[in-house]
Amino acid sequence: MPDQQSHNSRYRVAQWATGNIGTRALRCVLEHPQYDLVGVYVHSDAKVGRDAGELCGTEPTGVRATGDIEDILAAEPNCVLYMPAPEGVKIDDMCRLLESGANIVTSVTASDLTPDAQQQIEAACRRGGASLYATGSSPGWITEVLPLAVTALQRRLDRLTIEEFADMSTRDSPELLSQMFGGDPAAMDLTYLTARLKDGFGNSLRQLADGHSTPLDDITTTASVAVAAKTVKVGSVAIEAGTVAAWRFEVTGLRDGKPFMVIRPTWYVTRDLEPAWEVRDSGWRVVVEGDAPLAIDIRVATENSTAVSPGYTAHIVVNAVPLVCEAQPGIRTTLDLPRMVANLA
Repeated sequence: MPDQQSHNSRYRVAQWATGNIGTRALRCVLEHPQYDLVGVYVHSDAKVGRDAGELCGTEPTGVRATGDIEDILAAEPNCVLYMPAPEGVKIDDMCRLLESGANIVTSVTASDLTPDAQQQIEAACRRGGASLYATGSSPGWITEVLPLAVTALQRRLDRLTIEEFADMSTRDSPELLSQMFGGDPAAMDLTYLTARLKDGFGNSLRQLADGHSTPLDDITTTASVAVAAKTVKVGSVAIEAGTVAAWRFEVTGLRDGKPFMVIRPTWYVTRDLEPAWEVRDSGWRVVVEGDAPLAIDIRVATENSTAVSPGYTAHIVVNAVPLVCEAQPGIRTTLDLPRMVANLA
């Protein structure tokens, strides 16, 4: 493993899946000074055979999209950016890529990988001498990379709290809005989302705690909803008064019976809520309680969010390629890898 990230080596990269975030990653690969695009895997028959440049709005590349994993394997990538939607995750495909010697950087979170799946992936990594790293904006950068930086100022940590705020009214996705908002609060089943967030965010909390030699005793998760105080129109979707207009989750890592690390996401479509929750602009608030206290507010750009927001997840995946290609075989974490320094040339 290198002590620092090289900006001189070249890497053969394949893009797996071209949804909203995958398409941004594909364009970044084409523009990156160290990467050569060698393959694109798509799930839609309508995209098969189309040039990669056409899929992401650049000049023709000569690389055509395929729906056959054999084509990706034949291209012999050093790294595959594996970025399907949760329902498109196939452990067998991931294992085949790893067994071939292709490393993987993925936006798939721990909530999408069961313990059995992780064992299969570890075995495939050993057979292929490859590594896999999962990251993104959240979980990922905000729950691992930034906390490791701010806790470097501490000699005593009493509590770390990460609050996430997402104004979903800026998202151009009627389907997403209809699925998450506008329902009867009494009929909301929070079990599935709570379990996913506990797995995804809980994995980050355990990494942080173990890395600081302060292991957690347990992780708990709670969930609640708030309703719209009055009817609000979000794009083409009407959120009626009294229906769900905000979700709040809290994933808490306990140590010595007390909250030690907390991640609290709040997703909303209006600030006019009952009960009257405090909500902020899209972004994060990180509070470090210790012997060098800190409070950091990060605002995510909401102007032209449809164009901007995919980059928050896609870019860190793209930037991680050199680190993962040079890493030891196996499932790697942020703690295992050297500090990421993006090549922005």
